Amino acid sequence: MKVLILGVNGFIGSTLTEKALKDTDWQLYGMDLRCDWLKDFLSNPRLTFQEGDITIHKEWIEYHIKKCDVILPLVAIATPATYVSDPLRVFDLDFAANLEVIKLAAKHKKRIIFPSTSEVYGMCQDSEFKEEESNLIVGPINKQRWIYSCCKQLLDRVIYAYGIRDSLSYTLFRPFNWIGPRLDSIDKQKKGGSRALSQFISNILYDGEIKLVDGGKQERCFTYIDDGVCALMKIIENKDDCAKSRIFNIGNPHERYSIAELAEKLLEVAVTIPQLKDKASRTKIISVPGNDYYGGSYQDTNHRVPSIENAKKYLNWQPTTGLTEAIKRTLEFYF
Repeated sequence: MKVLILGVNGFIGSTLTEKALKDTDWQLYGMDLRCDWLKDFLSNPRLTFQEGDITIHKEWIEYHIKKCDVILPLVAIATPATYVSDPLRVFDLDFAANLEVIKLAAKHKKRIIFPSTSEVYGMCQDSEFKEEESNLIVGPINKQRWIYSCCKQLLDRVIYAYGIRDSLSYTLFRPFNWIGPRLDSIDKQKKGGSRALSQFISNILYDGEIKLVDGGKQERCFTYIDDGVCALMKIIENKDDCAKSRIFNIGNPHERYSIAELAEKLLEVAVTIPQLKDKASRTKIISVPGNDYYGGSYQDTNHRVPSIENAKKYLNWQPTTGLTEAIKRTLEFYF
């Protein structure tokens, strides 16, 4: 199998590459702006890496879409701070650039596996979110935080429409707060520019305090990256067409914690890591208003819990790693 991974150096892309090179005979082709997370794999003859930008190197992309069996467009801006500070940049990359990839996959009749997001459910009030039933609800236009959700949701609908009209072979997967090694770089101070766990690690290293937006009462279900990529591998393998034309929530509904609890657990684990012990023991947890932290365009949702019945039924998958172990493995990777 020939697999094209756009955004191959990212959190999901690099982890998928590592596992695929280890456990399969797939031939991988990847593009990204950098290759720092891939440095241990670049010498593998089954990985062909091209440094480049998907908005510029369009001929390379179309050539490899024609060449490959499966297309994974994993390129996206996925940080809430950018949603509110630069929404048009989010639109240009997350929607417009990925739309071109989807059109090429449809044109050349290639299978596409697209990373949707748990954010498409927005402020849905269902106790758990179901892929084909839950309403997708977002806030008003002046809450620019939702542009990421809207971009992803519209691409989901475009892919579905191509499937109906042109028989495009597709699978949509919706990660629910995946965490783990390579989540973000932590080699410099971050001011709201990364996802919660890596932001908090940066806070321990450089700030001495973890800032919880609106007290961190928002609840999320945290999923370890290896569990998520295991599900993704099953989707790619797609034995007996089990994943064809389906949507999968990929999350861990049993590991439901508030963001405040995430911060507390992180500090509990961090004090057991020699390189972090002193700083973690001195780090304070404080609350800040969301409007002060992100600006007036920010809006949040109180809970985000996936139904994973589709993944259980069609992929024979369910997560196995708890939050404490996921944090421990993440810190051990960085330190």
